Amino acid sequence: MTLSDLPTTTGMPSQGGEGMRFAGYPIFEPLVAWQLRTNTDQRATFGPGLATSWEIDPDDETRWIFHLRQGVKFHDGSLFDADAVIWNLERFWNEKAPQYEASASGIARSRVPQMASWNKIDDKTVAIATHSPSSYFPQSLTQLPLASPAQYNAVGGDWTKFATSPSGTGPFRITEVVAHQSITLAKNPDYWDSDHVPKLDQIKLIPMPDANTRLAALRSGQVDWVEVPPPDAIPGLKAAGYTISMKIYPHIWPYIFSFKEGSPFLDKRVRQAANFAIDRDGLVFLLNDTVSPASGFVPPEDVSYGHPSVKYTYDPDRAKALLAEAGYGPDKKVPLKVLTSSSGSGQLLPVQMNQLIQQNLNEVGFDVDIEVLEWGQLVTAFRQEQGSDLRENADAINMSLSFPGAAEWERWFYGKNVPPVGSNWGYWKNDEFDALIDKVGKTFDPDEVDTLLAQAHEILVEEAPWVFIVHDKNPRALSQKVKGFDPAQSWYQDFTGIWME
Repeated sequence: MTLSDLPTTTGMPSQGGEGMRFAGYPIFEPLVAWQLRTNTDQRATFGPGLATSWEIDPDDETRWIFHLRQGVKFHDGSLFDADAVIWNLERFWNEKAPQYEASASGIARSRVPQMASWNKIDDKTVAIATHSPSSYFPQSLTQLPLASPAQYNAVGGDWTKFATSPSGTGPFRITEVVAHQSITLAKNPDYWDSDHVPKLDQIKLIPMPDANTRLAALRSGQVDWVEVPPPDAIPGLKAAGYTISMKIYPHIWPYIFSFKEGSPFLDKRVRQAANFAIDRDGLVFLLNDTVSPASGFVPPEDVSYGHPSVKYTYDPDRAKALLAEAGYGPDKKVPLKVLTSSSGSGQLLPVQMNQLIQQNLNEVGFDVDIEVLEWGQLVTAFRQEQGSDLRENADAINMSLSFPGAAEWERWFYGKNVPPVGSNWGYWKNDEFDALIDKVGKTFDPDEVDTLLAQAHEILVEEAPWVFIVHDKNPRALSQKVKGFDPAQSWYQDFTGIWME
């Protein structure tokens, strides 16, 4: 893994999307799951997980009814039922519950900001209510994996002890955790989906934040699989018979501006200037075609791209002109402090990429200061309220993010969705954008949702609350022994079909 430390193993992994990819979904499952095994030539969709179906209460458009899968057992042998679902929701949202886990709650609240209340209807059925109508609420629930109440009680109601012997319902179970070193997963032979019992007996997860260290581990045979190999090593790996897996997926590597009081980035011209200053093709070259240029939140081929009034290309002269209009020039540069990480989930090669971007921005009139944090520190900074010392008084944060569905449009950009209740780190607010997202929440026609999101995207591109830099292709390198991997177009992956030759 590209992570600098292990994800937590209590069922709501830390360390961002990569933590969920490896220490989340394989072990702990949500009510609504990403469908990672089918139609891998298209963006992954969501569907039944631990809930087989759901519908909106005909008398209340904020209340959803979920029908639970029967006969599912946790790894400890206890039964999955409505009580387990309620127990987990209390774990995330009820600070007075004995099983409340503060760190997991912070992650859950930022990922599912619509959550309002819940209740058990019967052993097979639960109801969950949102604060307002939210057609994409089921997609948000893909971010809530569920852990075993019985196992928590068996270890004395202690999450630290649970983390060393956790229990979920997934196709793999955790058999060993060596702090800061490795997590070992073993096949769950009793997995409820008998068609997808893993072919592998074991997976060992090792954090290796340095790309060259990962490369050496792969070449030496220490590991069989690395996330994000060094781009300049890819031709040599291919020549040596390694498999390079790449597939476009819903992911963007941006800068997110802070709209704090007095910031120069309150001026749209300054934000647009930053977007015109970036040599995205240079980044594509640097990363050996493992990324593609971004001119918006979603790529131009996406149905939600729309027809923005501006197209961001590498245009330093236009960037300088915009800064001049905003009152900046050679004698008055725009200060820009950016937080990034040394490695981490979806971060690619952040230090090298930021060095090129820093050069681009400085050439047109910015004065860029890059502050490199450990990945866990960056994630913590991303969840802090404006004014928190942990935000380091930054003007922007470089945090790679996904856009698998409508839920993320609300999560990253909605005006009320600021930390700690949501993930709009910059505190950007646009009434027209928010009104469109409100309409999306009440719309169940997919074509109409696409039309509304396209209109919202046109606003995003014009207003430029982010610097839209690149979309990545999820690069990874596999040894010749690894067979059966068919990557999904998703931040997450299915490991049940993999086998070793």
